[in-house]
Amino acid sequence: MSRRPQRKTSPQTLSQLRIIGGRWRGRKLQFAPVEGLRPTGDRLRETLFNWLQFHLPDARCLDLFAGSGALGLEALSRGAAEVDFVELNRSAAQTLGDQLKLLGADNGRVHHASAADFLAGTAASYDIVFMDPPFAGDLWQQTLAALTGHLAEGALVYVETPREKAIALPADWQIEKEKRAGQVCLRLLRAGG
Repeated sequence: MSRRPQRKTSPQTLSQLRIIGGRWRGRKLQFAPVEGLRPTGDRLRETLFNWLQFHLPDARCLDLFAGSGALGLEALSRGAAEVDFVELNRSAAQTLGDQLKLLGADNGRVHHASAADFLAGTAASYDIVFMDPPFAGDLWQQTLAALTGHLAEGALVYVETPREKAIALPADWQIEKEKRAGQVCLRLLRAGG
């Protein structure tokens, strides 16, 4: 009599990411296994934070579509004054809040909301914004438009898109840096004004 191997059923386990620089360098953190969540990889984060290294100290940052929080957590690790994390998925927002508590990062705040609702309901202004929306949602243009009025003079906005995705910049904005890697395009934009 042959036996079929039994399938093990296990609860959903948390995924991990690693902070790559700053005071928490090498620290592994957990994030919720949410479908479609794709944290920015180590190499791309290294490129981005090399671009931002002279702008991060004491910067007020906004991590829209935060997901795992990889970008905002990296910013806090590297000297940002504060980060607002905005995440619509309740599980991802809760796990991110737990990671901030674990790190003792009281200068990071999680907002369980859509990017559009958060921006419509705040008067805050930011020096650096991280914008990495779900690729299936096509939220780039409306989110860039909604940032108007929430950016400090000369603010930097990081946008991650599919490789061939074109985006129209708001008036007086310019591309500071751009890189294509695999199926992704990284852009660092400088807001006009």
